[in-house]
Amino acid sequence: MNSRLRSSGGGPLLLAVVLGLLLTAAGCGRMTGAAVQGAAVQGDPASARNAADAARPGSAGESRSRPDQLTVMLDWYPNAVHSFLYAAEENGYFADRNLKVKLRMPAETNDALRLAAAGQVDLALTYQPQVLMARGASVPVKAVSAVVRHPLNRLLIRADEEGITRPRELPGRTIGYSSIPLYDAMLRTMVEADGGDSSGLNLVDVGYDLIPALATGRTDAVIGGFVNHEELLLDKQHCSVLSLNPADFGVPDYAELVFAASEQTLAERGEVIRRFLAAAAEGQAYVNSHPQEALAILLKHEETAAPLDPEIERASLALLLPLMDFGDEPYGYLGPESWEQIGNWLKGRKLLPGNIDPKEAGSDNRLIAP
Repeated sequence: MNSRLRSSGGGPLLLAVVLGLLLTAAGCGRMTGAAVQGAAVQGDPASARNAADAARPGSAGESRSRPDQLTVMLDWYPNAVHSFLYAAEENGYFADRNLKVKLRMPAETNDALRLAAAGQVDLALTYQPQVLMARGASVPVKAVSAVVRHPLNRLLIRADEEGITRPRELPGRTIGYSSIPLYDAMLRTMVEADGGDSSGLNLVDVGYDLIPALATGRTDAVIGGFVNHEELLLDKQHCSVLSLNPADFGVPDYAELVFAASEQTLAERGEVIRRFLAAAAEGQAYVNSHPQEALAILLKHEETAAPLDPEIERASLALLLPLMDFGDEPYGYLGPESWEQIGNWLKGRKLLPGNIDPKEAGSDNRLIAP
């Protein structure tokens, strides 16, 4: 992780969420979407746009009401994974649905879910396990749509470390992480699923300096780096790594990124969010069929405020697109079985109370097309 930070759940997050709620409590036309989201799954923005035009509020020549405002907080600074949002903004997909969307970057790593829970932003880009763990701390948030439907988090092992070829060989070696309990649980699961003894792991807190910790040899491995960012940056620094997906070693497959909102926001602004998700689906369809053009939109947007590395972002988007593919399911679909699997795993790792129903962390896909 570099100086622009990311966090992905755990004890510090939950404390921040709960405290944030306590502090903020004191201060605090319809689009069907079916054709649009079907076109998004197939990567057909033209069909999606036609569907949107047919279903947008009002008819040709008819005056439209003032656009509905919607604030979305990103999980991190803008990068390739957010290309669909900037494409939707640039190409008028939000405007087509009478929406004025403000995309905000978090000032702190836990801002997105904390501010969504407090109703200070409408939607947060966050992580599926994080939503469950927040609900376990009595924070009333729900996921409304998946964005990246598979893990991006990786166990990264220095390729020049002799003898380390799989998780069970890590006990006795030094593994860096950012003291996030979720990552500790993932690592131990991977080692145990591979037949190793997790009690022999030597985890050291390197904060978010995962890249220098591994590149300099301070650690033999790190967990918490993303395949579409840290792994690419390490490769650019000529630090060869063995990259292992937690889902290949006992951790349930989960959605790395989801849109989440407070239950109150869902109750009050469900139709606005429905229109937003339809526009997001159209944006993703555009990215699927025009990846370089979509990336150019993102790079242009960020060229002054926070210039991105085009080489890294191109490689990142190429890795992301298969992980953002919903196949035969509607764009954004996140089924109950996914919630049950990751929820039961979190319970087994003592990261989620036993009385929490994991399925209640999702919105039953009611805001996306069936």
